[in-house]
Order: sequence, then structure tokens, then C-alpha cells
Amino acid sequence: MQRSDLTRDDGTWVGLSLDVQTRHQPELCVFSAGPRLLISQLSLPVLLAVVEETLQGVDFWRTDAYRSFVPPLRADVGRALSGSPQRWAHRFAQYLSEAPGSPLHEGRWLLSCESPFQRWRPSATSQAEYWKSMLVEGHPGGYIDWFLHSHSWEVLPLRPMPGPGDSRVKAYRKQAREGTLPPVLLWWVSGLDCHLVLDGHARLAAAIAESVEPALLQLQRLVARDDLASRTEEAVGFYESELARFAALRALHGPTVPDGAASAGPQLVRLLNDLNTSQQPTWAWPLPGGQDQWRRIAQEATAGQSWPPA
Repeated sequence: MQRSDLTRDDGTWVGLSLDVQTRHQPELCVFSAGPRLLISQLSLPVLLAVVEETLQGVDFWRTDAYRSFVPPLRADVGRALSGSPQRWAHRFAQYLSEAPGSPLHEGRWLLSCESPFQRWRPSATSQAEYWKSMLVEGHPGGYIDWFLHSHSWEVLPLRPMPGPGDSRVKAYRKQAREGTLPPVLLWWVSGLDCHLVLDGHARLAAAIAESVEPALLQLQRLVARDDLASRTEEAVGFYESELARFAALRALHGPTVPDGAASAGPQLVRLLNDLNTSQQPTWAWPLPGGQDQWRRIAQEATAGQSWPPA
């Protein structure tokens, strides 16, 4: 796997680009069978989901089989890397690449610390209230409400969130107060239209208990390598067509019309930057056996309980 740091024009670190050239199918994998989804880890069902026909939400069922591929993060490591999302991104990239049970597969990915959540937080809402409202409740079954929470900001833990009295949460609460709490690793899954917690359930619970903003690293797919050249050509083509349009206007109306570079240039820069950071849909593999196999897995995983809802 190749890593490269992405920065803005002013040098500000944006995220870490991961170029994976092996691993055709990941060990934490999304399968689809029509409107039914299955997420499995090392061939064990982790999450079952049914997208509503009305496209207003998703019914889900967690199996308690998920295990984080990130080893426990020691307090001294948290202090050493505190305040450096770039260094944390490189550390998590190593786990994503080497540890079993990761969602990485062939293609380009981004690990970014730029959180979309805080853009939509009401100013009068505390961190604890806000993050509690963002967490999807329900275990083992629950519902992701697309109608209530648009913009894909909800967060679905892959296992039940520990309470404030949990021993791990108590240990992390001290780090939260000190500002040395390691980031929570999230993965945006387009089929669910929400973020899954890959690692840091106890750290997120500690941040909520202390009402502090949790540090986040978000994993998402990027434009594939094979598509980069054509997308770049499209962006350059747009820039050239804009300059040609302004040139025609200048020929018709005279030199008072600008040449267009002042407006088309920044747009070209934005288009090219988006190729490095824009979110791409999550790749899902067809489930062998289709919906019949999905139903068999669901029946076994739910132990015959009345799920999914009719």
C-alpha cells in the first residue's frame, strides 16, 4: 500500500491518501442482495440491513461478531501523538493495511480528520447532547432514519456502546479531560448512508461522558486510479471551454469583458482538489445465493426472532 499526505495550497494537512494495489475483496466486506445488505468480517456476519422501499431508512441487526482490527492504544501513545491527526492517520493506516478484519480493498482511499459533523451542530447544543443524538440506538436491532437525519451524519457503532462506568471508558475519560484521547475511526458506508465505528467505541463514550468533541478519522473511498486521467481531462476541458466562451464574448463586446481566467481558474483548482478528496460510493459485492442466502443468514443470526420487520 502506498501512502501520500494531502495538503491544501497553504500547506494545511487535509488527510492521508491510501493507494491499495492488492486485496481484491476485503475481510470486512459489504455484500448486497437487492435491498438487503450484509457486512461480514472474516466470513462472520457482523451487520444485516434492509433498505426500505420508500428509501426513508434502514432496518439493521447487529450480531456482536465485530472485532476491531486496531490493538488497544496505550495512554503513553496517546500523549505522544496528541494533537497530530497526521501521525495518527499514518498509525491507523498501518493497522488498516496489516491487521486482519479491515475494510480496505484495491483502490484509492482517504483517511481524513475533517469532520462533517460539526458543520451541522446547533451552537446551543452541548457536545454530549449532540453526539448522543448522532448515535444510532438499538441493539441488536434498530433503525437508521434517513428522513430525520439527512446529510449522512448519523453514526452506527458496530457493537453496543459501553456506559460511562465501564472500566475502559473510565480510563479514557482522564485522557479526554487532558486532551490526549486518540481519535475514533469511522467508515462511511454509502449503502447505509451513515458512518460505522470501526474503532474507538469506548473512546467515543468517554468523550460524550466528558462532553468534549471527539477527535475523528474518517475512512472513505476515492476516485479510482483508472478514472483519474479521464476525470482530470474533464476538469481541464471545462476550464478550456470557459476560456473559449469568454474569448467569444470579448470578440463580440470588446476588451471590457474579462478573459475568464479569474473565475475559471479557481473552479479548475477546486475540481482537481475534489478528485483527491471527494467521497465515492462504497463498493459492495453481490452476495452468493442472493436474497435466499441472505434470509438464511438472517434467520440464523437472529435466532428466529421476528426480524426483519414485515
